[in-house]
Amino acid sequence: MTSHPATLIDRPDHPAERRTAERRSAIVRLFLGDRADAAWLRPAFWALLLLTAVLYLWDITVSGSANSFYAAAVQAGSESWKSWFFGSLDTADFITVDKPPASLWVMGLSARIFGFSSASMLVPEALMAVASVALTWGVVRRTLARLGGTTANVGALLAGFVLAMTPAAALIFRFDNPDALLVLLMTAAAYCTVRALPRGSWRWFALAGVALGFAFLTKMLQGLLVMPALGLVYVFAAQATWRKRVIGAVIGVVSLVVAAGWWVLTVALWPADARPYIGGSTDNTVLDLVFGYNGLGRIFGGDGNGGGGGGGMTGGTAGSSFGGSTGLERLFSSEMGLEISWLLPAALLALVLGLVAAGRRPLADPARAGLVLWGGWLLVTGLVFSYMSGTIHPYYTVALAPAIAGLVGTGGAMLWARRRSALGTLGLAAMIAITASWSWALLGENATWVPWLRWVVLVGGFLSAGAVAVGTLPTLRRLVAVGVLAGTLFGLTGTTAYAVATTTVGHTGSIPSVGPAGSGSSGTGGAAGGMGGGMPGGTGGPGGSSSDSTTGSGAGTGMPPVGSGGSDSDATTGQPPAGAPGSSSGTSGTSDGGGRAADAGSMGGGSQTTSTALQKLLEASDAKWAAAVNGSQSAAQLELDTDQAVMAIGGWSSDPTPTLAQFKAWVKEGKVGYYIVSSGMGGGMGGGPGGSSAADTSGSAGDTSGSAGDTSGSVDGDDGGAGGGMPGGQSTSTATAIQAWVEAHFTAKTVGGQTVYDLSGD
Repeated sequence: MTSHPATLIDRPDHPAERRTAERRSAIVRLFLGDRADAAWLRPAFWALLLLTAVLYLWDITVSGSANSFYAAAVQAGSESWKSWFFGSLDTADFITVDKPPASLWVMGLSARIFGFSSASMLVPEALMAVASVALTWGVVRRTLARLGGTTANVGALLAGFVLAMTPAAALIFRFDNPDALLVLLMTAAAYCTVRALPRGSWRWFALAGVALGFAFLTKMLQGLLVMPALGLVYVFAAQATWRKRVIGAVIGVVSLVVAAGWWVLTVALWPADARPYIGGSTDNTVLDLVFGYNGLGRIFGGDGNGGGGGGGMTGGTAGSSFGGSTGLERLFSSEMGLEISWLLPAALLALVLGLVAAGRRPLADPARAGLVLWGGWLLVTGLVFSYMSGTIHPYYTVALAPAIAGLVGTGGAMLWARRRSALGTLGLAAMIAITASWSWALLGENATWVPWLRWVVLVGGFLSAGAVAVGTLPTLRRLVAVGVLAGTLFGLTGTTAYAVATTTVGHTGSIPSVGPAGSGSSGTGGAAGGMGGGMPGGTGGPGGSSSDSTTGSGAGTGMPPVGSGGSDSDATTGQPPAGAPGSSSGTSGTSDGGGRAADAGSMGGGSQTTSTALQKLLEASDAKWAAAVNGSQSAAQLELDTDQAVMAIGGWSSDPTPTLAQFKAWVKEGKVGYYIVSSGMGGGMGGGPGGSSAADTSGSAGDTSGSAGDTSGSVDGDDGGAGGGMPGGQSTSTATAIQAWVEAHFTAKTVGGQTVYDLSGD
């Protein structure tokens, strides 16, 4: 039989002391803690939350509309409840974004209350960081309670600080991608699981299931990667009979299914012709999105996710702005290393040493349960990220941040509690030394930015580790506390500096990256794998230089090139769209020498604006869709600039919508005002075969396919999606057929440097 530890509380066990602690009201305890706690502990917690809030909220509008793809959906949701519910890209509900809408619900509600703006959209994201830090603190504090109030609180404060100062968190919690809400919900699930342990509460574990269900509605299967760790902890560490634990586990799973399934079922039962097309799917269903493009396609490749080991623009080469080559080194190389790996070696070491320190304690020991929870989260998610062959972006790694923070705080506190043993002192020394070494290596990937900092971290870290190590000698034990304190400060310096630098730079596009303006490296080796990388065509690595600023691609068009979205499916082409770097930072219109684009337009998700002439033209339209354009990214920017519904032909990932017949019918009914063609080398989303739009040439039907008839078989046919032929025998997309039909039947004019067709007459 396994004996169970005492209830997970950090209040004193002595009855008299407990009564003294209880004399404080709940409100006072919330802000000052229990009387048994050191006076500074609870104020330090509130100071941590305040620091996180200030750091993440300060100048948050520097990123403008951030990823215009999601920003346009937020704008649409702020104006139409139907668009809000489905996550539509436009208020006329032509197509949804390629993710479920939970994160858009939060930002959309904020925009409805305060009016749509950069602040109303991004402030909720920053507040999610504060909530995530608080929940991480709560998990670690409860699992360490038996080590004593001070040790538990200090470990929890360390964990919360590590999460707040992770560069990937500093990037994503100030951005409008879904990952911020995803991290918050997964951390909430972990907190609910820990709350369920003392009595095996099925209610708390049901809440954990609800949190994971909404995580599914945020980013589908990625939200469920923490489920094995949470289930394992509840089943083996909850203080209840096996029967109660099994029933609780079943209730948790049912709660998850209900919380995730209600929206999926609603969409399935809603008549397809009365709702938007489900973006990213091939058959207009959510389930296809789950198991295809946004599910198994991410892990195994295919389904618009590329393949061959990287899902990246460089075919899986480390250093690409996507994930780099598969393998255990992926999380330590390229942009991923800079976003998440600063304390990853220390976290892995803390997991191993913490389990050793737990020794033969029962499975239900709270501290062991905390290690299993965070360790399972890190290992399962980390291994999936390391070996998935489909599309993966570096910023996905923010999902690892709470686990790394929890392990550092939990493992570090457990070793501190055993500081009088060789395991405790040498373990702490090893954590400090390995963190200093790895931080030195990562800072070296951006050697021109504060070059002395890496040496301060290295030297200070090793001196601190040495002080802790010699503290094993009985006469020098006082050095342990000094060394641990100094080592913690030096160990956190690298990640903190990079996180703070990340918050000072504006980020736009679909693949934002971390670090200061101008960060990057032109190397291909080293600790971070050469984040300057080498996109095809000489474009920089993560945040590579913008083609718009050097070649003029797309210049004067007044909008991003058609189909230039930096979509996940760009991986299928092996080439980035011309004029579309991985991400951008800064405000100038030229690319700096560090490999980070200074132009705000990036991967089609930037803040390039529509020309005044085109804007006025679309604003004057009273059609259901003021315009139609190839690709969601181009449509999104037009919507943000004009506040008009724009039809995104082909959606984000060359979705098979609309058919040529549908488009003809809508034009005949006067539902589409204009058709806009890009003069730039678009490529990418919503375009023709391989991600190239029909506008990739001069914009004429003849240049694209020889003739309108060659493209669609017949301009009067029902569907040209797969019928005709591009030069070289390629089959054409629906987008190509639509453009060819428009060019054959309507007259082009130039508006603000853009080729526009008025669809109101022949």
